Amino acid sequence: MSLLLLDTTFLIDAERGGIDLDDAIDDDDDVAIAAVTVAELIVGVKLASRKQRTTRQAYVDAIIEALPIIAYDRDVAFEHAELLAAVRGQGRPRGAHDLLIAATARATHRTVVTADQAAFIDLPGVSTIEHR
Repeated sequence: MSLLLLDTTFLIDAERGGIDLDDAIDDDDDVAIAAVTVAELIVGVKLASRKQRTTRQAYVDAIIEALPIIAYDRDVAFEHAELLAAVRGQGRPRGAHDLLIAATARATHRTVVTADQAAFIDLPGVSTIEHR
């Protein structure tokens, strides 16, 4: 069993049919998403065309209902601060939401499943699996 945290890019690619969830996730894996991923998915619904909005909303609703959502709590905040300091020290800024996802993964000892591994490369204590 693996502890996995699904990144927004992974979920978007899965929605678009680019990833087969059964191939990417084993039945016995413990899978969750970060609270910021919920926000990113909802933004996608709000920005979708009228034609795509209903389908996208149903997908997001299914994700939110099926997966545990890990809140931004004290442990995640501590890990977030550590990662912010690390990337500033590296001189390689990262996306704010990617750092929140990475901090959530560190705080919960999960591996980030992503379609954009470059967003997480060289983040200390963050492991990833890339699926495209």
